[in-house]
Amino acid sequence: MTNKNYKHWRVEHDNEGIAWLHIDKADAGTNVLSREVLEELEDIIGGLTQTSPKGVVILSDKDSGFIAGADVKEFTKIESEDQALQAVRRGHSVFNALEALPCPTVALIHGFCLGGGLELALACRYRVADDDPGCKLGLPEVKLGIHPGFGGTVRMIKLVGPLNGLDAMLTGRNLSARAAKKIGLVNYAVPKRHHLSAARSLIKEPPKPHKLPWWTAILNHRQVRPLLGKYMAKQVAKKAARSHYPAPYAIIDLWVRCFDDPGYMLNEEINSIAELIVGKTAQNLIRVFMLNERLKSLGRSEDYDPKHVHVIGGGVMGGDIAIWCALQGFKVTLQDQKMETLAKVVQRAFKLYQKKLKDRRAIRAALDRLVPDIKGDGIPWADIVIEAIFEDAEVKRNLFAGIEPKLKKDTIIATNTSSIPLDELNTVLKKPERLVGLHFFNPVAMMPLVEIVHSEKTSDKVSQMAAAFTRRINKLPLPVTSTPGFLVNRVLMPYLMEAVNLVEENVPMALIDKEALAYGMPMGPIELADTVGLDICLKVAEILSEHMDIAVPERLKKMVEKGQLGKKSGKGFYVFKNGKPVKPPIPKNYTAPTDVQDRLILRMINEAVACLRDGVVDDAELADAGIIFGTGFAPFRGGPFHYIESRGKDQVVKLLEQLEHRYGPRFAADKGWKDL
Repeated sequence: MTNKNYKHWRVEHDNEGIAWLHIDKADAGTNVLSREVLEELEDIIGGLTQTSPKGVVILSDKDSGFIAGADVKEFTKIESEDQALQAVRRGHSVFNALEALPCPTVALIHGFCLGGGLELALACRYRVADDDPGCKLGLPEVKLGIHPGFGGTVRMIKLVGPLNGLDAMLTGRNLSARAAKKIGLVNYAVPKRHHLSAARSLIKEPPKPHKLPWWTAILNHRQVRPLLGKYMAKQVAKKAARSHYPAPYAIIDLWVRCFDDPGYMLNEEINSIAELIVGKTAQNLIRVFMLNERLKSLGRSEDYDPKHVHVIGGGVMGGDIAIWCALQGFKVTLQDQKMETLAKVVQRAFKLYQKKLKDRRAIRAALDRLVPDIKGDGIPWADIVIEAIFEDAEVKRNLFAGIEPKLKKDTIIATNTSSIPLDELNTVLKKPERLVGLHFFNPVAMMPLVEIVHSEKTSDKVSQMAAAFTRRINKLPLPVTSTPGFLVNRVLMPYLMEAVNLVEENVPMALIDKEALAYGMPMGPIELADTVGLDICLKVAEILSEHMDIAVPERLKKMVEKGQLGKKSGKGFYVFKNGKPVKPPIPKNYTAPTDVQDRLILRMINEAVACLRDGVVDDAELADAGIIFGTGFAPFRGGPFHYIESRGKDQVVKLLEQLEHRYGPRFAADKGWKDL
């Protein structure tokens, strides 16, 4: 028996008296909890209270998964706290009604079950998850500058305890079905083919509710919560300042103040999230989320389906690119002149696969896809060849001339050059239109961005294929023109060089890094230069200095001459012990300059304006996206151009003029400011 028609739901009642609620959001590849979806669910639940089914099962008809969360696009339309309160209260009302149904309720979960989707599952009495690596459960709202807002702060902690519950909300990380089963978040983790029978079993013979260990009750005690909350806030502060990211602190505060009274905590959750969602941090992080979605859309392609990747160069970048591509399911042949270099890559691969995959068979399968290839036997079979050798235009040209005759006619040639324009490399190719830049960032496994570099000779089809490949390996493609440094390195280098200038002025290195961290950068520029490698910084700076008004500090040259290359040599600006920098303390009697932060950040922002003027990217939004995802530029500020807008263009230009007066022409405001 089927009930009335809905746009986003299909309701069926079977012969056993079970109501099956199928969610399938119209005109979308993924289920999200939009206003319409929630209104229909509210109507459905209202009907269920009249028909009194023996049980209710909620499941998704989408291949992509259960529910990926709330509709973030609707967040951008919220203009006031009152609007936010109204939207959140609607969700609370629906989920509270679902929880109050007198019959057993079951959520059948496959694929992604995130944010509001997991909160809906938490409002059900039971949860069954697909025991498949693609099934992910999580509450990632903190990454948007908010916290669970449909009752999740209460229900998650009640179900899995404060340690597991708070950890899930504070980190926003995803859990596999097995990990979710281990902490009691789901009742069963079984293959999807068993889901329907598992749901029927839970409804016909409802098990007793999941019971937390006795010691969890102690952790939730009103006298223990403030102590544990204080400790957790200290741990959060090591990664995110309260002034920059208030959401994790709000989660801890809700639990500490309100957990004794679930009804009161639910109400306070509504007030808390309504206040957060209209705040600057959340609005900027939501903007970053939308930028992320825009970059993803640039790599959509149904036609391009590469299978075999050939990487030339087994160094840090080439090896890590090969490792990552094999992890994403590609067959990868990795070419290098030395077998010992390839052996080291395989060792690194094993460590990463252990960390990412955990399952022994999956690790072995990934390693089998990564094939050492000294002779280059994989070249004729490759769908895409990625060159990742050292930055020497002549050597790269010789390489391309040698491999082109061996390639299939539609194979892409991609270079991972970090700064050499493509027109200096494609002159030896009979088909220069097949050369594209795929500029990865270090460390490959962590950095989400890949610059898709195109020259005037690169065909549009090849650029689109390169962007599609980037999405297939789960990275974000950013199209950039083939100008020196492209976008990210061109913007980053003045920032790093200014940090070296400050060191030459005897400003303590730890203070320079501290100022950058205070602005919201993920790592200070001195530590970043050491981590990237001072030889690489010098090489890129020298290439850029040929085309830009950028001076290469003498100190950097001398350090590289001495072999002080940073982390990889054990010593650069800092001495490294066990892979971590030892930072000398800032002298107690030292009086810090007041403009360190502006000197660092405004050189970066001024260069971003120059990049936009030069057409390196199509618009300011793409520039913001590239600089956030490529440099880690403080996400809560929304990107350099959004920062200019919020601080005021005229004020930023005045600051540049003051710095130019103090320190010289490197701070001269780019002429592109006039067009902003």
